[in-house]
Amino acid sequence: MKLRSICLIILFCAFGTNVLAQDEMDSLKIERAILDSLFLQEFEEVKPNQKPKVLHAEPLYIDLIRDLGARKGEKEWNLGFGMFDKRDFDKYEALVEYEWAPIDRLGFEIEVPITLYSARGSLPSDLEKPSNRVESLKLATQWSFLVSEKAKTTLALGYIHEFEFVDLNKFGQGDLFKGNIFNPFLVAAKRWGMNYHTLVYTGPRIEKEFNQRSSFIYDINTNFHYMITGTRNFIGLEINKELHQGKLETVLRPQMRVGLAENLMIGIVTGIPINRERESISSFVRIIYEPGFRTFH
Repeated sequence: MKLRSICLIILFCAFGTNVLAQDEMDSLKIERAILDSLFLQEFEEVKPNQKPKVLHAEPLYIDLIRDLGARKGEKEWNLGFGMFDKRDFDKYEALVEYEWAPIDRLGFEIEVPITLYSARGSLPSDLEKPSNRVESLKLATQWSFLVSEKAKTTLALGYIHEFEFVDLNKFGQGDLFKGNIFNPFLVAAKRWGMNYHTLVYTGPRIEKEFNQRSSFIYDINTNFHYMITGTRNFIGLEINKELHQGKLETVLRPQMRVGLAENLMIGIVTGIPINRERESISSFVRIIYEPGFRTFH
């Protein structure tokens, strides 16, 4: 009889503990759902004279021109720093970028990227260290032509034009520019539920140096992100693919974005090349500052 009573007590305690644990998990899920709902409502709330907007997690390495579904008056500064292991030499990248939306759903961007190289001892006879460069003056625009709150989907068309500068050691010796890059693109983004995000960024890139034949590259960039409950912080994977002369080159870029303040974020990216012979692991950091964030969200 005593043994039976002890067994019943043990079963009751175990069952009660499981019930309490399950209740705690359910409460946590409900709390997270409420936080997500409140955050999305605040971000996507349509104020007087504003158009609807869907929150999307956007890539950090090949970034977009202002937010998808941008609202009039939004603006953003970006500073980027990257280091790339080219096996025989190191490549360093830096960029300064300004984005703004003069009207709803239309964004513009001005960017100046800089590239510096550092050799590691003597290079193979078939390889020469590239010259340091202010790469280009990059001008871009992006128009979100479809914003569906019901489907949590945004579609956008954009165009990037780059005026390529000559190498730094040739500045002042002749022409300032050596060619152009033409890059129309399409963006399709969808949020699944409250936390999961997918995005495709694709289009041709035509590089044309003066008095040279054009080079045609097709970019296909796919992105998968998970946004942390009640924040704009996320973790995810950006997959950059280039199709050039029948060869597909792919770089995986796991990444994370963390908010330091409501208008200041930092993005950290690691690059893992899949089939690039002379390239190894890379790293990239993007600092994102949105002045007047609360005014437009």
